[in-house]
Amino acid sequence: MSSEAERKTVCVTGGNGYVASALIKMLLEKGYAINTTVRDPSNPEKVAGFKAMEKLGPLKVFRANLEDEGSFDEAVAGCHYAFLVAAPVYDKSHKSDDLELEIVQGGVQGTLNVMRSCARAGTVKRVIFTSSTAAVSSRRPLEGDGHVLDESCWSDIEYLRSMEKLSPTQAYSISKVLSEREATKFAEENGLSLVTLCPVVTVGKSPAVRVDTSVPACLSLITGDEQMLNILKGIERASGWSMPIVHIDDLCAAEIFVAEKESASGRYICGSLNTTVTEIAGFLANKYPQYNVRCDCLDESHPEKPTISLSSAKLVGEGFEFKYKTLDEMYDDLVAYGRELGLVPN
Repeated sequence: MSSEAERKTVCVTGGNGYVASALIKMLLEKGYAINTTVRDPSNPEKVAGFKAMEKLGPLKVFRANLEDEGSFDEAVAGCHYAFLVAAPVYDKSHKSDDLELEIVQGGVQGTLNVMRSCARAGTVKRVIFTSSTAAVSSRRPLEGDGHVLDESCWSDIEYLRSMEKLSPTQAYSISKVLSEREATKFAEENGLSLVTLCPVVTVGKSPAVRVDTSVPACLSLITGDEQMLNILKGIERASGWSMPIVHIDDLCAAEIFVAEKESASGRYICGSLNTTVTEIAGFLANKYPQYNVRCDCLDESHPEKPTISLSSAKLVGEGFEFKYKTLDEMYDDLVAYGRELGLVPN
């Protein structure tokens, strides 16, 4: 896609987010024109990351809010693909009583709001919904090890709701399951082509000026940030004693792959490495002896090897190739990014 005549316009929601901003950059480099959305385009912090990317190709920023019906109409109008990346984010300043409303219902309604805009546009050839393996692997602990989870597996909403108090992690998992299912139902009823990508924990450099949980959590063994260490261990526990990771460049390439591949359909797990926090800690201690890597925070309850694996065999089987497959490759980039962000000392 080099000439203006061939250039296709696509929409990426939540453009200032960690994944969305990296996806926008890659799409621009591939010759697409981009419409993206943020909640407040008048806020300099929300649009700061777009300035450098505007040099790569046509990029328009629209105001839209997941809560507001019809607010995505303008951004989606005339678009060939729509990448649904935006999702409600838990705000620690809010009471946990609001999790059901803000995260679960907010995620489902926000997804449907964008889907309705896609249906109204009449030009959208495919919707690519970014879900999460939080919609795949959050379930009752499985006995033994060697379990492989694929796209036929769903997180257990009943189990998640049986907890005494809904946590942000559980609310996020429930939200992703329900959003996927409602999006699929809507697509079928309205003749839209929908493909869902379920990424594992995502790491690596992004144009985003603020990073989401996965980057500081995966760097916490180096930084010693106790809150992020607890989140890292919580992710491993919630994933069935596994720490599956993928590089953000591979995730963005997979998003574009399933958009462009006409035969793509259904769900795709996107992850290139199944590991554990114990394995990561040992690797980091050897690779970065200059840092006081927090191996001391792990006990016998943390397995050396993952008890479950999330399989990306469907994605690979259809012709996708992961570029980053080892801890070495992923953490080289992640630590450099952490230094840029001021999270890791130089």
